[in-house]
Amino acid sequence: MKIVIKAILLATSVAALNAGCSPGGNFDLSIWDLQLPIGSPGAVETISSNSLQGCSGWQDFDYFFTESGDGALVMKVPGSVASSGCVTSPNSQHCRTELHEKGSWDPNDENNRLIVTLSVPLPDNSGHGTVIGQIHILDSISTKPVAELYYSSSGALAIGVERTRQGGDSIFTPLGQIPVGQVFTYEIRYESNVLSVLVDGGAPIQLSTFDLDAPLSYFKCGNYNQGDSPSSVHFFQIAVAH
Repeated sequence: MKIVIKAILLATSVAALNAGCSPGGNFDLSIWDLQLPIGSPGAVETISSNSLQGCSGWQDFDYFFTESGDGALVMKVPGSVASSGCVTSPNSQHCRTELHEKGSWDPNDENNRLIVTLSVPLPDNSGHGTVIGQIHILDSISTKPVAELYYSSSGALAIGVERTRQGGDSIFTPLGQIPVGQVFTYEIRYESNVLSVLVDGGAPIQLSTFDLDAPLSYFKCGNYNQGDSPSSVHFFQIAVAH
């Protein structure tokens, strides 16, 4: 099986991250655009991949920046519309600082993987917590995800999978407990029409995709706040394989 890594961590280890560079100096952001929790209602500000790339690429110390100590990529959200006045995308009630994969792919293909190393020092206060990674449907009708990976203030990691393309009926699978602030790795796969998730190199946990029928999809990765309190997520690796 041949896997082509299209977006990888440029540094070879967490210690090698350059705290003096913008995130684009440590991560290959060429396949990502960035959605922010600011702009006008229904029209969030989006930063293009061209602006994000390189050591002097775009950053903003309120939302998306390099941590001065360890060089991690930090994504922050101030809370909800009610609590902070943040701005949501047209089809969401929640605010986000989130990378959005450019282009789409077929879940029937052999290789579709999102691999992320991160910590969540400040999850939001919602029941399931902050969404730290997702697969989203690319469809002219549907505005729903295939699956969303959640991390809560209690350290619970869980994945929710929609039953239909119309959404609104997610089935949640618990994936275990990880102490708040601890570094861990997750991998989400949707390939050969099989959806699965791995945590810290463990065995793949296969998930039903119900009536979704392998829609064209794309990855998202970041801090998609589901609550009213601020949230912060620190990234040490973001990789996509197709």
